[in-house]
Amino acid sequence: MKEEKLKLIIPTKEYEQQAIEYIQEFQKYHSNINGVGGLYRYLEDYDGWLRKLEDDRTRTTVTEKVPSETFLLIREADNRLIGIINIRLKLNDSLLQHGGHIGYGIRPTERRKGYAEYQLYCALKYCDTKGLDRVLVTCYKDNIGSAKTIQNSYGVLENEVLEDDKILQRYWIDVKFALEKLKEKYEPAIEKSIERKVLFCEKDFH
Repeated sequence: MKEEKLKLIIPTKEYEQQAIEYIQEFQKYHSNINGVGGLYRYLEDYDGWLRKLEDDRTRTTVTEKVPSETFLLIREADNRLIGIINIRLKLNDSLLQHGGHIGYGIRPTERRKGYAEYQLYCALKYCDTKGLDRVLVTCYKDNIGSAKTIQNSYGVLENEVLEDDKILQRYWIDVKFALEKLKEKYEPAIEKSIERKVLFCEKDFH
């Protein structure tokens, strides 16, 4: 694969059309939509979605909702939106059973290129800065790609539960352990700006 650079950024108005097309691509391929911070409900109100994300970012934990951060994974060469990831900084009872700390997705036409594992690595780096020692990541058992991504990120299966006639797998990742194990593979350059609220992960893919 040719050399590529990726960055993980806070959603902005600049990516409105790409974000809409991202959801439309999932719909076209009849693929489950995960980790988008509810974007699919805001296809005609992108500004409303950006306001929602700001509310998510500053929220205190309540029974129904928890504080979270949503990032776009952008390929620098063509400024293309590759994936979206949602990181929940705390868990309520519902997320403890399903959803976990991290929800993520890669658009169907960009899969099987190593992007998902790198995106999850960046999420773990962010979780580490927020003091999360262990994170829960879930997926359905028949989602082989997602399961492999989690397993390759040192996710340890805790159990499987039946949900809507499907088997849901619940994995826990020891954040510092996974980062230590994966740093030689990825070792991204990361810059964080509290003022701009940007997490930047850069990786050269070969």
